[in-house]
Amino acid sequence: MNAPTSASVLAPTVKLLINGQLVESKTTQWRNVVNPATQEVLARVPFATPEEINLAVSNAKEAFKTWKKTPIGQRARIFLKLQQLIRENMKELAAILTAEQGKTLPDAEGDVFRGLEVVEHAANIGSLQLGELANNVAGGVDTYTLNQPLGVCAGITPFNFPAMIPLWMFPMAIATGNTFVLKPSEQDPMVTMRLCELALEAGVPPGVLNVIHGGEDAVNAICDHPDIKAISFVGSTKVGTHVYNRASLNGKRVQCMMGAKNHAIVMPDCNKEQSLNALAGAAFGAAGQRCMALSVVVLVGEAQKWIPELVAKAKTLKVSGGTEAGTDVGPVVSCAALSRVESLIERGIADGAKLELDGRKPQVAGYDKGNFVGPTIFSGVKPGMSVYDQEIFGPVLCIVAADDIDQAIEFINANPNGNGTAIFTQSGAAARKFQEEIDVGQVGINVPIPVPVPLFSFTGSRASKLGDLGPYGKQVVMFYTQTKTVTARWFDDSTTSHGVNTTISLK
Repeated sequence: MNAPTSASVLAPTVKLLINGQLVESKTTQWRNVVNPATQEVLARVPFATPEEINLAVSNAKEAFKTWKKTPIGQRARIFLKLQQLIRENMKELAAILTAEQGKTLPDAEGDVFRGLEVVEHAANIGSLQLGELANNVAGGVDTYTLNQPLGVCAGITPFNFPAMIPLWMFPMAIATGNTFVLKPSEQDPMVTMRLCELALEAGVPPGVLNVIHGGEDAVNAICDHPDIKAISFVGSTKVGTHVYNRASLNGKRVQCMMGAKNHAIVMPDCNKEQSLNALAGAAFGAAGQRCMALSVVVLVGEAQKWIPELVAKAKTLKVSGGTEAGTDVGPVVSCAALSRVESLIERGIADGAKLELDGRKPQVAGYDKGNFVGPTIFSGVKPGMSVYDQEIFGPVLCIVAADDIDQAIEFINANPNGNGTAIFTQSGAAARKFQEEIDVGQVGINVPIPVPVPLFSFTGSRASKLGDLGPYGKQVVMFYTQTKTVTARWFDDSTTSHGVNTTISLK
């Protein structure tokens, strides 16, 4: 934590959002928000006090009393307005995101846009939250379901998508009638705060959306608070497992999207040029800091001869600041992240992998203090090597060889993670075999990053996910609601009594 020393040089402070007001934290613990391309301090983010966290939750609890009774059409119209405001402010949101996170401006717009799609989906809540009815399940008896909100819900979001993932969470939680407490990443909370300001402008009432900031203590406070009913988390496997265990023991509903090691199979019959372009984009875009990045390529048969062409394509990618025109690879998020990526590259060499392309210490004109790693490629990678076993979260691609599709599928299924995978082929039979036999939640066929649009749900699996429902789409409506089943019979004055029924059967 970087405690301030001189009032004259302090950067602007990031505010808390409590009960519809942006308020200054009374904390004594602060962290700098740093531009990863320049090391410029953009702002200071507070680590909220326990009292501030409790205040945010209590306001959310109070707001729930009226928000849950707000007509569904009124809730929907707020999100129609919010999507309009996001579109109108797209350039500003992308600029903030690039400054604090590092990704290129076009990619930052993509980050916002994929979140915007969830906002659009939230505007359809009138259709999504419908219950069911069966007439005459017994004589004069109807059964129907009500999908009712839970109460106060919370979200914990990561640094790598500071617009998209908060927009995965709070719009759907609020649209279903819950109130929400959001804890964004303390590394890049500024674009998240701007989105929340737009939500207030769109008409979200005071107390319905609250934002606190902090680190481990804030996370634990969310897990432990008795008034929080459900938690959505996206981040590392270590933290996600902690959140799931701690919050579940406290009786909360929890969903955790966690770490990954996403593989792509490249068959020799694929469209070669398209596939190599897709691999390079998915491995090195966003400096490899996507949880759905393709970090392992399994080259099957003759495709093993394509390594030089893949290396050549990677060499053409421009490494620079995210605001520079034509940049393909921006900086990683922090100096610590840079050190970790460089250390893992060193360990990959030590473990015996062949370094086909070394992206360490690139010369980036005008950004000599930036956290840059260029595209890096290893071949001959095997399980047990650190570059294979760990999620690198940098622009590092591991290449594995396989004799046939069966061997490739077996190899991928042996990895504990199950976030995303892809196959590149022109064979329908191979593609169908892959989608049937692969034990991974999200499958791409000639699509490198198969993150579904919000008509569907994010469906990572195995070690990449804890909890049984995805963070957006149709599944999240189930996550943020509880089903109340009503069995009803009405008697009129002419009804004849059948006497006492001591059985379980309805008569």
